[in-house]
Amino acid sequence: MSSACYLHIAIASPLRQHFDYLPPKGATNTYYPVGSRVEVPFGRRTVIGILLNVSDHSDVPVEKLRPALKILDSEPLLSKEIMSLLHWASDYYHHPIGDVMQHALPVLLRQGKAAEARTEAIWQLSPAGQCADLTELKRAPKQAALLQQLLNAPEASFNKEDFNQQHNHWRAPLTALVKRGWVDERQQRGLLTQNTDSDSAPDLNEEQLAAIATTTANSDHFQSYLLDGVTGSGKTEVYLGIIKHVLSQGRQALVLVPEISLTPQTVSRFQRRFQVPIAVMHSGLGQAERLDAWLAACNGEAQIVIGTRSALFTPMAKLGAIIIDEEHDNSFKQQKGFRYHARDLAVLRARQLDIPIILGSATPSLESLVNVEQGRYQQLILSRRTSKATPPPIRTIDLRGQPIESGLSRTLIKNITEHLARDEQVLLFLNRRGYAPTLCCHDCGWIADCPRCDAKLTLHAASQRLRCHHCTTEQSMPANCPECGSSELRALGQGTERIESTLETLFPNIDIVRVDRDTTRRKDAMQTMLDKIHEGNKAILVGTQMLAKGHDFPNVTLVGILDADQGLFGIDFRASESMAQQIIQVAGRAGRADKPGQVLVQTYHPDHPLLQTLLIQGYPAFAKSAIQERQEIELPPYSSMVLLRAEASQRALPMAFLSKAYATAISCGSQGIELLGPLPAPMERRAGRYRAQLLLQASERKPLQQLLKKLLPELDKLAEARRVRWSIDVDPVDTL
Repeated sequence: MSSACYLHIAIASPLRQHFDYLPPKGATNTYYPVGSRVEVPFGRRTVIGILLNVSDHSDVPVEKLRPALKILDSEPLLSKEIMSLLHWASDYYHHPIGDVMQHALPVLLRQGKAAEARTEAIWQLSPAGQCADLTELKRAPKQAALLQQLLNAPEASFNKEDFNQQHNHWRAPLTALVKRGWVDERQQRGLLTQNTDSDSAPDLNEEQLAAIATTTANSDHFQSYLLDGVTGSGKTEVYLGIIKHVLSQGRQALVLVPEISLTPQTVSRFQRRFQVPIAVMHSGLGQAERLDAWLAACNGEAQIVIGTRSALFTPMAKLGAIIIDEEHDNSFKQQKGFRYHARDLAVLRARQLDIPIILGSATPSLESLVNVEQGRYQQLILSRRTSKATPPPIRTIDLRGQPIESGLSRTLIKNITEHLARDEQVLLFLNRRGYAPTLCCHDCGWIADCPRCDAKLTLHAASQRLRCHHCTTEQSMPANCPECGSSELRALGQGTERIESTLETLFPNIDIVRVDRDTTRRKDAMQTMLDKIHEGNKAILVGTQMLAKGHDFPNVTLVGILDADQGLFGIDFRASESMAQQIIQVAGRAGRADKPGQVLVQTYHPDHPLLQTLLIQGYPAFAKSAIQERQEIELPPYSSMVLLRAEASQRALPMAFLSKAYATAISCGSQGIELLGPLPAPMERRAGRYRAQLLLQASERKPLQQLLKKLLPELDKLAEARRVRWSIDVDPVDTL
């Protein structure tokens, strides 16, 4: 290395660049680990950056460079593999490298905390303690009680929770036993999720065995597999079989799930099968817990890592396979800031590591099905349920002309009554929380609109509050109409809270379990509800999409979909695909054990061709038809899209910026690229800001990427860009 040494550092900022620094003053070493954290002055602040590179050249004159303050890590925190993945993601999604790098670190590491896991004290009988005479402790009954507990399990280790269960004020007497030499005390890492009990694997059918055999036979190189299995077909057992093979090779497995609500049941299933440390990673954890899990994954101690999308960036010492459960789910796409798609980046990570990746779903995304057609993915089919139960019949309830009681037809109420009479459970699905989506005045027609969004305020009856589900606006429900003073205020439409209230009136002696974002805010609330459901007592479950994904409720025999029409006429081209996936997923909760299931779909459009294809011929036929339609009109996955969004507090500013962006794109050379807009966003005003968008579309990704590399630096220079908040979304899943 030359005598001149420059540190290229990624710092979280809106700027699309790295920043150069000199080594810390007084530094005598010449080793600066790439991928380590560096404390640096940045403007008037001190921040934590990631060392990208060390070189003997900088484009900035040396007299203008400041020295770094401190190298925080003696070894890289981010491996070469993760650094490569993050660089690629920054380039592809055109997001500042500093912000991208921050996504790979737990919050405490971003704040400069030491990369050290918590430890806890544990105690165990010493050899002398195993021979101790309890009679020597006649005058120390608390010591005697503690010693007896230890003697009952002489080889076991005990932590503070073990003593808290049986003793009060145990610390002083335990310290006395340590001083006597009868008890040894030591520190160990905080316990990872692990279980000493074991569940044996059930007998698998031919399709499951074939899927496991295919993936494990090729476990030493990259291949993307689409595990396409109907609901209840035992996809999780295939995952477990694959992971068993991975563990036998001394390697780790990474499992991504779309929702936090699915994590506890997934962890529990894996715990019962494998007696190995399991790290759990999602946003619901405390910061210290997340750091512990991250470090355990990094050093290889955690042999299985289960998490939501951000867990993808966790460095793992010996990663041997990646599994994406419910791969079709849009939750894998980050919708703010760094707008990456975890599924797509997971495929890239598997390719870089030359390991297999398994994408599982009962309703695969159209992108994955097209990848199968084009030979990029290998399809593994599970065509039947593992139990004796057959897929439940699905039939529609035509709501036209029918009397409706708060969203429930008489036909549905009658069927609910029959299933409850057999001590079974019923699941009702409505993807709309709150009591009612609209509050209006019966006399003058006033509607409770959000003052900051082009949306209505949703009534939450239990708290007597009006809330906007698009921003933070919240207010008390008025006693009288603000326009005319009338007391005739009416709640229109249904949400899960209203359905719950109606059911409590119709079925007063039946447990009603409502599962939505409002009822699961408290820590462990979701798990408490799931435990109650799994007790198997007759009950009615009411919920949003949180209930539709991946849950196994053996005693649910009737599923009612209360509003199937939401996706039939959506303005987003993916609306029908999302509707179909949602219907099939929630329908799959019925009849999963030894009792037959039934699915009833309420709709005002029972003859709609998309609905007919889905319900009569199934999801594969629907997907085939939807793929053909996408191909004919050149929509993804047969084209690529980029969405340029802008927002500001004044309506004219986003359109002015995007108009300049349009002209700049033309001047940069946009041959073969279609520019649509600029147009106001479908919900133009949100959280007090006006929004507009410009859509760029091409038949291939390459010309779009080439244009963006030229376009974005020019947009950064525009005076209009400084008057708006703007973002770029590559491969958007939501064009609204």
